[in-house]
Amino acid sequence: MTGGATDAAALAAALAPPRALGPPVAAAEVRAAAEDFVVEEDLGFAPAGAGAHLLLKVRKTDANTPWVARELARHAGCRPQEVGYAGLKDRRAIAIQWFSVPRPRTPLDLSGVHGEGYEVLAWHAHHRKLPRGALAGNRFVVRLRASDRDGAALAERLGPRLALIVARGVPNYFGPQRFGRDAANLAAPPQEAARLSATERSLRLSAARSVVFNALLAARVADGSWERLLAGDLANLDGRGSIFPVDAADEALAGRCAQLEIHPTGPLWGEGEPGTEFSVRELEMRIGGGFAAECARCAAAGMTQERRSLRLRVTELSCAAEPDAVVLRFRLTRGGFATAVLRELVGAG
Repeated sequence: MTGGATDAAALAAALAPPRALGPPVAAAEVRAAAEDFVVEEDLGFAPAGAGAHLLLKVRKTDANTPWVARELARHAGCRPQEVGYAGLKDRRAIAIQWFSVPRPRTPLDLSGVHGEGYEVLAWHAHHRKLPRGALAGNRFVVRLRASDRDGAALAERLGPRLALIVARGVPNYFGPQRFGRDAANLAAPPQEAARLSATERSLRLSAARSVVFNALLAARVADGSWERLLAGDLANLDGRGSIFPVDAADEALAGRCAQLEIHPTGPLWGEGEPGTEFSVRELEMRIGGGFAAECARCAAAGMTQERRSLRLRVTELSCAAEPDAVVLRFRLTRGGFATAVLRELVGAG
């Protein structure tokens, strides 16, 4: 991409990357209503019970995360930038999400604080601001409305594909919401960057990084290597940030990869070059070269080279039929998009 134009290759990688497990097995309507898509954060730790901050458990409905953060800042009497949250959550959904605010000098009971689209369910003292990424994962409850209004038949069609997803996982694509409506977050001409707010700048940088990752993952889905380790890969442990090199074929590592304990990773672009080797490095450099403007934007912002798993493990997966729909329940590690799971199952109904 050059300038502010979004080219066809970028849009394909961002919005319509190849599926790994075959075409959708059924048609269904997703998010007919906000209550059809429920996500709850799993922090992975308990509030400290004391400290200079408050952790707030908030339920939001059809509301975006930054707006709720500003509302909480108003109630807590702090600046919006002092509000912490682990990550953005979909607007068209019900989200049970954690926020933090500085503890007010004057005691303040935030229980039951509410406004349009949000309600504080509980609050706890904590020792620090909640940083981005500070959660173990997310649990989802998603209702898929059958196009023929036959929930039992839809559940039967989904069954074999759900078993395949449990056994193999899904490509860990960034979802289309990362790129904004009509991929608007990808259109960020350098000359306009100075006029963007800090939030808008962050969204544009995240989109630039994500489209490069999606393009690389799409290439590895196409050649079948998204779920196996190659010599020169950088691998990571499932649900962990630990990264280690794969020097050559190793039966023990291959076995652990087949068991979804270890995954190959792809680049989250920043300064310098990826630390992969051999054909893996060649592919990543070629993909990066095809998105030179996006890579340069990330490097200029001072981002460092990081890694993200190419594969997303889906756990606690269940499917229950309703008269005209099915309800899926599953858990994903942090950073995983439910859309990456749903697109391997159903098409638009």
